[in-house]
Amino acid sequence: MAEEREVDLVEIAPLAKPPVCKLMDYGKFKYREAKKAHEAKLKQKQIQVKEVKFRPGTDEGDYKIKLRNLTRFLEEGDKTKVTLRFRGREMAHQEFGIRLLERVKADLEPYGIVEQSPRMEGRQLVMVLGPKKTGLPVKKKAAPAAKRAAPKAEAGAEADAAKK
Repeated sequence: MAEEREVDLVEIAPLAKPPVCKLMDYGKFKYREAKKAHEAKLKQKQIQVKEVKFRPGTDEGDYKIKLRNLTRFLEEGDKTKVTLRFRGREMAHQEFGIRLLERVKADLEPYGIVEQSPRMEGRQLVMVLGPKKTGLPVKKKAAPAAKRAAPKAEAGAEADAAKK
């Protein structure tokens, strides 16, 4: 029958009594499966671990910038690793580092959850934060570029009008 229809005879369940076979174009079947797998791969989000490094003496301005980066990473759905490195005599006052990481944890409460509590790894205090599962926005690359292009076009039109 397969030769008459110019298709392939594919064995579906070889262990069944009697074995189950199907008439199909096997090349077309493999192609469709590959396309489905490719589509599924495009839709999945690859979670990355982004690292932000602090020091016990990190000033307020630097702290806010690093906190803003951490917030952005968590909103994009990435995990974040907060590393606090001690050097020299700073090891004698680890409570400053612990206090700083507690502050980071409190400031990032609305954006993420602590997956790994702060712990010492040699001369570093490490904490891992993960994004909150609810209400995560989907990454959109095209939208910011369109927003940037629109004000330039409007500014150009306004400049032309001002010249006249």
